[in-house]
Amino acid sequence: MLIDILTIAILAVICGADGWVGIETYGKAKYDWLKTFLALPQGIPSHDTFGRVFARLDPEQLQQCFLRWVRSISRLTAGEVIAIDGKTVRRSYDQGQGKGAIHMVSAWASQNRLVLGQRKVDEKSNEITAIPELLKVLDLHGCIVTIDAMGTQKTIAEQIVQQGGDYVLALKGNQGNLFEAVQQRFEAAPAQDYQALEPDVDETTETGHGRLETRRCWCLGGVADLIDAEQWTHLTSIAKVESQRTIDGQTSAEVRYYISSLAPDAERLASSIRTHWSVENPLHWVLDVAFQEDDCRIRTDHAPENFTLLRHLALSALNQEKTAKLGIKNKRLRAGWDDDYLLKVLTG
Repeated sequence: MLIDILTIAILAVICGADGWVGIETYGKAKYDWLKTFLALPQGIPSHDTFGRVFARLDPEQLQQCFLRWVRSISRLTAGEVIAIDGKTVRRSYDQGQGKGAIHMVSAWASQNRLVLGQRKVDEKSNEITAIPELLKVLDLHGCIVTIDAMGTQKTIAEQIVQQGGDYVLALKGNQGNLFEAVQQRFEAAPAQDYQALEPDVDETTETGHGRLETRRCWCLGGVADLIDAEQWTHLTSIAKVESQRTIDGQTSAEVRYYISSLAPDAERLASSIRTHWSVENPLHWVLDVAFQEDDCRIRTDHAPENFTLLRHLALSALNQEKTAKLGIKNKRLRAGWDDDYLLKVLTG
């Protein structure tokens, strides 16, 4: 019975269901087809049954199953950027129970376009405690882990290196002495092309939809003498990224700083940084638009976390299917209409 419930839920979410009623509706519509490979001794479970089961399922056990599936369909190549980033499921709060909306931290494999794992942030904590737990379940060998400033912690950098990966970590004022030291190191160079410090430099320009954006990345090695540098495992290079964006005649600029265990290669660092921020579109934006995640009102016990995993699984499976030149939303529709296409999605 549990296998039936899990299978129907996974298939239904791939095919467009965004809640328990949708899952039940899918099951009833596809009953004859589902009966060819599921037992279904009492027919299709009700939406209340789906909700109760997923509210009680241990998220850790469910994630272990998810991780085994991910490893069976993917192979991370050397240099794969794994972006660690968080997202709040906005409608998952429960005022009656005094529970806030859940915040999930996910690991996104940029080249493979799939979610490698997830971890819910404890309600009275933050991403700093969730990230190490998420990293533990990942194979980081040969990969580059990128994290925003919240995750720029000495212990996290050490863990990434110990697990065989490299890191590119954003710096902000929360890293006081190191942030100021990196900022001053770049400011110490002459304005004309930074010649005194001989940095490696990379520049890219993008245009489209009335937007012109130029990004410049300056990268320096020889950072052992920076304040606190010895406390950061394999700290090898620092980077400054300047973005200048012009939209409809209005220009804005932003400067960001990074530390990394990678060699001082501006092109590689700039690419890793761009890839980290690109997670917003293929993961977070798609979850909001194609899966209506921010409108989901599932709130009971473990159900919000477990349903997030269903969405991650569905998104990853749909991304692995390459024959249909469609967006995720229309892939979901096609999978719901065409059982043969759904089988393609399931088999990658």
